Order: sequence, then C-alpha cells, then structure tokens
Amino acid sequence: MSIADQLERLAAVDPSPYPIVSLYLNAQPNEHGRDQYQSFVRKELKARAATYPPRSSERGMLDRDLERITTFLDANVQPSANGVAIFACDAANLFETVQLDMPIAEHALYIGDQPHLYPLARLASQYPRYAAVLADTHRTRILVLAEGRVQTERAIEGVKTRRTSQGGWSQARYQRHVENYHLQHIKEVVATLEKLVQAEGITSIVVAGDENVLPLLREQLTKPLAAMVVDELPLAADAARADVVRETLAAMRALDSQTDREVVERAIGAYRAGGLGVVGPDATLLALTNGQVDELLITASLARIDNLHGTPSGDLALANDAALAEPAIDPAAAGETASADMGVVRLADELVRKGQQTGARIHFIEDASLLEPYGGVAATLRYRT
Repeated sequence: MSIADQLERLAAVDPSPYPIVSLYLNAQPNEHGRDQYQSFVRKELKARAATYPPRSSERGMLDRDLERITTFLDANVQPSANGVAIFACDAANLFETVQLDMPIAEHALYIGDQPHLYPLARLASQYPRYAAVLADTHRTRILVLAEGRVQTERAIEGVKTRRTSQGGWSQARYQRHVENYHLQHIKEVVATLEKLVQAEGITSIVVAGDENVLPLLREQLTKPLAAMVVDELPLAADAARADVVRETLAAMRALDSQTDREVVERAIGAYRAGGLGVVGPDATLLALTNGQVDELLITASLARIDNLHGTPSGDLALANDAALAEPAIDPAAAGETASADMGVVRLADELVRKGQQTGARIHFIEDASLLEPYGGVAATLRYRT
C-alpha cells in the first residue's frame, strides 16, 4: 500500500478516548549492520505506559501495543527498510505499519487520541511520484518512481543499427534507413509515455540520454508531455536503478526548492487580492473545514508553525472541537514532537487530516522563512464563500 493510501486510511481514524501510539523509527543499520531502534522502542513505550496506574485499562492497552509492536519489529521488518512507522491502538483494533526505502530522520514517539500524521505526510511530499525516461536510439527504459524507489519499469525495444563502411549513395540511403528506425523508436517511446502518464497520474518527467537522442525526443514530445519535463540528465539508458533514483530525485528536489517560492507567492498574491487564497493557521483551518482548499502550504518544521490565535469562535470552534480539546492522555513525545508545543502538534495533524479528507494537495515548504510571516501555513482555494 502506498503512503498516500495509508495516509488516507489513517486520516479517517476517529478521535479515541484510549491511547493511540504513533511510532516513527530510523531503520538504517549502524556501522556493524545492526538496527538501532529496538532499545528506543522498549525504553520509551515502557516509560509512557508506566505513567498510568498498573491495573488501569490504558496501562493494559499500552502493554499489549508494546508486545505487538515488538513482535512486528523482531520478525517482520524488511531488510531493505530504512524507515518504519507504526500506528497502534489496542482498543480500536488499529495496527498499521509503513515500511519505507527512504530513511526517517530520527526516532519519534507520540501518544494521543489520533494518529500523528504530520511526519508521514512530509515524507510523502519529499518523495513524489514521477517518471524517468532513459532514452537511447534503439532501447529506452521508462521508470515510474515513488517513495524513493522504482515502482514499475517498461523497456521499449527498437531496431539495433550499426555503422557501415560503404560510401556514396549506398551510405546516404543506409543513413536514411537508420534515421527512420530511430524516429520510429522514439515515436513508440512517446506513445508509451503518453499512456503511462495517463494511467499512473504522472505530472513530472525527468528525461536522460546523450546528445544524439535528446534532440529527437524533444521534437517528438507532445506539448502536454513537454510541459511536464523537469530536467534533462546525462544518464545512460542502461544506468543502474540506484543511480537513476539518486540522480532523478536530486532533480525533483531542485525543482521543489524553485517552486516553493512560486507557490507561496501565488497563495499570498491571491490572499492580497481578496481572492482564492488564505494565510495563517486560523483562516486555513477554517477553509479546510469548509472544503475550500485546493493546495495546503505548510512549513516543513513543527517548530515554525504558530498555534491558533485566541479562542476559536462560531463555526470554527464547532468544526474543530475534537481537534482542539485536551488530549485523552499525556502526549509526551520523543523526536521533533518533544520540542514542539503540543497545541501546534495537534494543529499540524488536524491540517494534514482535513487536507487528506477533503482532497487538498499538501505541499510542504522546506524554506521556513517563506511562510514565517504567516504562521507557517497558507493555502490556495477552489472557491470563495
């Protein structure tokens, strides 16, 4: 199941009067090739469980959650996983696991009345879905990448040509045949790419190849496909998958850093014009509650998000009563959450949750200074009220 699918499932979990565990683990091995998270899990979960009376229902639930989490980590973590997220609640029969090829920066544990989704949503934003075209004149590979790895791969085979030592008219005629073969191959590549983009919902493409094939590919791309091209890279058609992931992801992140300023300026401009834009946590949460938000912009650091200003009133208070109420249990946490105001943690989760529930695109802004004047949150809107 993709991160997007799991986010959607977890966003639908109702607030619980019983503890919900959200656990994020960096599963990268140490210098001896061993995992480094088991001691953290046992120590932190036992410490949290110990804050409840020994025979309380909450204590029993957390003890059972710890046992189930430990069993899973002992037996079910894939060797390739560099990050693991687990969401558990014994009372709600909730046990969702996410295993990731990409690393989670640091271990973190949150216990509250809903799943802590902000870190998972940020990971989804950092590792987007896109296509890579590794072009050659006779064999081209098209790869769909998401979550930091290759999801699918297609190879398009053309006619393999070779040089000839003939001269004169024979050489010219042979060269025309070769060029026709190359052209037909690239046309087939473009037709395949068109179908793949539509079927997979791709919006960004990275192309790679040498100086002979890239001009031909540019000529044959349709305008919609050409508009999706993010970058051109000097990768060979037979490049290893690991190299493709590394180089194309770097290109996607470079694009993201360039577009962060553009999307923020677009939202701020729409807000200034009194149109389809809002800024600040209060107005953005209200717009999400109303289902107005097209794209949610949220800073990529919890510490740079402002809490709601004052006491919400009217519809905002009613719509977000569950989100803003006191937690069912002590939400102490490790990792970034430990240094963040718990009201901000709950607000960030509510923004992500409502964005997921209403189909808003969620865009994390890595440069915190861009949204700092607006409390770390802004949005573009589908319509005005």
